Amino acid sequence: MNRLYYLLFFLTPLVMYPATSEIFEFNKMLFIYASTTLIVFFWALKMILNRKIILKKTPLDVPLILFVSALVLSTTFSIDVHTSIFGYYGRFNGGLLSILSYIVLFYGFVSNEIDLKKSLLWSLFSSVVVILWGLPGHFNRDLTCPTFNTILTAMSGNLDSASFNSIWTTKFNNSCWSRETNVFDPASRMFSTLGQPNWLGAYLAVNFFIGVYFFLKKREDLKFLILSSIYLFLNFTALLFSRSRSAMLSVAIGSLIVAIYLGFVKKSKNHLRYLSVLVILMAIPVIFFKTGIGQIDNLFKFTTPKKQQPVVTTTPQPPSEITESFDIRKIVWKGALDLGFKYPLTGTGVETFAYGYFFTRPQAHNMTTEWDFIYNKAHNEYLNYFATTGFTGLATYIGFIVVFIIYSLKLLKSRSTVKKTKHESESDDLLTITLLAAWSTALVTNFFGFSTTTINLFVFLIPAFTIVSTLDVSSGQKVEKNKSFGPIFKGTAIFLSLAITTYVMISISAYFVADIDYGQGLYYSKPQVNDFQKSAYYFQEALKKRREPVYEDKLSYSLAYLSGIAAYQKNDDAASQLMTASEYYSLKSLKTSPKNVLYWKTRAKNKYLFYVSDQNRKHLDDGVVALERAREFSPTDAKIPYSLAVFYSLIYDIEVDPVLKTGMEKKALDEINMSIALKPDFYDSHFFKGQFYKKVGKTEEAKSTFKYILENVKADDQPTLQELEDL
Repeated sequence: MNRLYYLLFFLTPLVMYPATSEIFEFNKMLFIYASTTLIVFFWALKMILNRKIILKKTPLDVPLILFVSALVLSTTFSIDVHTSIFGYYGRFNGGLLSILSYIVLFYGFVSNEIDLKKSLLWSLFSSVVVILWGLPGHFNRDLTCPTFNTILTAMSGNLDSASFNSIWTTKFNNSCWSRETNVFDPASRMFSTLGQPNWLGAYLAVNFFIGVYFFLKKREDLKFLILSSIYLFLNFTALLFSRSRSAMLSVAIGSLIVAIYLGFVKKSKNHLRYLSVLVILMAIPVIFFKTGIGQIDNLFKFTTPKKQQPVVTTTPQPPSEITESFDIRKIVWKGALDLGFKYPLTGTGVETFAYGYFFTRPQAHNMTTEWDFIYNKAHNEYLNYFATTGFTGLATYIGFIVVFIIYSLKLLKSRSTVKKTKHESESDDLLTITLLAAWSTALVTNFFGFSTTTINLFVFLIPAFTIVSTLDVSSGQKVEKNKSFGPIFKGTAIFLSLAITTYVMISISAYFVADIDYGQGLYYSKPQVNDFQKSAYYFQEALKKRREPVYEDKLSYSLAYLSGIAAYQKNDDAASQLMTASEYYSLKSLKTSPKNVLYWKTRAKNKYLFYVSDQNRKHLDDGVVALERAREFSPTDAKIPYSLAVFYSLIYDIEVDPVLKTGMEKKALDEINMSIALKPDFYDSHFFKGQFYKKVGKTEEAKSTFKYILENVKADDQPTLQELEDL
């Protein structure tokens, strides 16, 4: 059991794999599921062999039971039960199963005499590997790029000594990461094995205070003091390289908590001296590497006086076109608040924010550079719980936090009155306060972001660490029920436990392999690859291993696309069969997730492709119905009325009744105007409007529209200039 927990703390932050659809969080989540399964098996085995229930009571039993009950209630009334159980596909962490896993790990830790100090050390060892893995990327030598390229080449069967040398010669850089944003630029913002800079920062912030504990505890051991000092320096340097403001703030708040307690409550001058050394140690990387926050970095800017230079007038630079992340967060937070108040009791369902946010998405989001992004989290853990689990989920989650804080404070107070040796008292107090500081960093980073697998491990297991550090974890109650199982045949019980464990582990493995197929399907469906024959094959392979609505949705579109190709090749039978299969999978995904606006949009695209295949107007009518359903769930999405305008334009082309034709013209213009009203700078809508005016013979209106584009939307746009020239 001890070793399983050590592996959990050590390997979880390191687990990643290049062939899965999401290379970081997905693999970490599956590793946590597998670890939890094995821990439960050996825990059950221990109970069977000892013929007694081994489950210790803790001060957090009531808040945890209430919290789980709230999540179960929210899942029961969820808009998407599948997502609530397993988590949003692409994020994975946060679903009911994942939370249950963390809570099982909590009770497993407090009930099985896991070595606390070794667990903390294994977490620190892991963070050292994370730091050392990520540091080369800051200097454009990211280890992940050649490693992943080596693995993928080996999977393709093409790895030999020549290709291996080539990879590590030409790919030992940061070239494998997208440059669309600086989120995946290790030289700009380090993220190592965690996946994103803020996730790395949050993880390092927690481990920073675990390091502080050993730094202060072993201060009399010179060798250990030097090692812990080096670790804290490396940790804080890597945190600065992540440029995570929330992580920096969390370390500042955690440091304040430790300093106030040791300096003003305990009045320990000895500790304060070492804390002062620590502050100086942390100031060094701030001075040399900066924080990325101008107001702070300016304080450490040392310049020599220069001769006054003549004033040079410069042309002011245009403001950045990228919307500030905090401005976007404020918009998303408003949508999350509105969503919570719309579903106040149980929310939209655990982890359904990606779909529920569309219900109350503020129109202001359309005017940001991330207007077309899918927000699968509220970027605030507490608002995320409010939106997806309502007041019930939020209150019980806050209750869990408050109860643990009160418990920790009472523990610190009680320890100050218990007579112990000076060393024992200092050690106990130091562990409690540094664990509380470490835990507080997760609360802070979760306020500006959301929990990941590694952070949720700490959120639920740091309380277990604190409880295990006490002498009586049951607060005076009986901590272990010596309850006999009676005449239960041990062999049968062991066999059943082994069978269940084997089944769960096979299911986890199938999930992993299915996701690899799904990732391959996504790759082949990319516009730059555009091989829907292969994408459909891999999506079907994924579905053979595991049923996921997202697989069905993607497969339905691939099949619809292939139906269009078959029709173009005059293979009507194949086109008809492909359309039937596409319709089947589309309806199946919608049956599981009837309020998923993304699936309704896919259905509309499928219907367009069906129309291309057989020119049957019914497909256009069905597409309009699908888009109207999508609008019910996403009233501020400018793309939906735009798509409706396209469908009405197509119906206009084939309508023969003059009255109905005029009606289609009006509907198309109404929808495109609605799209523009929702997003005034939407180039596609303006351009379509001009083209539609041209098609219906309204030349002056078309000219006016194209001129508006050049003056207000996109200056010197070549397609628009060409349209004006043609008119």
